[in-house]
Amino acid sequence: MDRYDVRNYPPRQDSVAAARRRAAWLAVAWGQPEMATDVALVTSELTTNAVLHGSVADRYVRVELRLTGALLRIEVTDPKGERRPEPRRAADDEQYGRGLQIVGALAQRWGASERVVGKTVWAELAGRGPR
Repeated sequence: MDRYDVRNYPPRQDSVAAARRRAAWLAVAWGQPEMATDVALVTSELTTNAVLHGSVADRYVRVELRLTGALLRIEVTDPKGERRPEPRRAADDEQYGRGLQIVGALAQRWGASERVVGKTVWAELAGRGPR
């Protein structure tokens, strides 16, 4: 059985925590508790990037999760299509700059899709399938 959830969040830092909690809860509710931590972390990183680099005042960030079989896909859409995600090497003393490396380490694959307005950054994680 496929599962799907979508929520819109205001472009504020507290939205990151809300999206992270919801993603972890959904992974457990959808029978994939072993994925909850990774799903929460990937959702947090993608949502943080959207809020920091892709947000526009009064335009929401959309977080979608879809479970199809054993594959859980996380999509985060923001209104700034001109700001494409690019992994970078952060210096040891930098606080930021490692998010996409974390996403790449946890996800089977990830990428970005252009939209008419904005972009969607997505990641796919593999679980154990339906229960």
